[in-house]
Amino acid sequence: QVQLVESGGGLVLAGGSLTLSCAASGGTFSSYSMGWFRQSPGKERQFVAGIRWYGGTTYYADSVKGRFSISRDNAKNTVYLQMNNLKPEDTAVYYCASKFRGGTNYQEYEYDSWGQGTQVTVSS
Repeated sequence: QVQLVESGGGLVLAGGSLTLSCAASGGTFSSYSMGWFRQSPGKERQFVAGIRWYGGTTYYADSVKGRFSISRDNAKNTVYLQMNNLKPEDTAVYYCASKFRGGTNYQEYEYDSWGQGTQVTVSS
């Protein structure tokens, strides 16, 4: 299993942007599909965005479509989440996750490894 470390969280005003990074180690990164999830206080962790290991197909939760963009750099073993036009309801701890040779994976249980999370706070 890979080890994942997120970074890039912080405090931002509504309408602003942040880019999260997730660095992977301990595996062949290019063989892993990657996902971003988030969890707000008192709520279940929810899917945000995913990118397949083969072909780089991306997919998103409806709540972030058109505002967030997931990408990966296999040479740097890193997956990114570009977040634009942030809203207070985007406030959460953001987690990246990996799945070996995954497909389109929306559910937590489908992923093999998780990072520790990074806090994103959007102030109005």
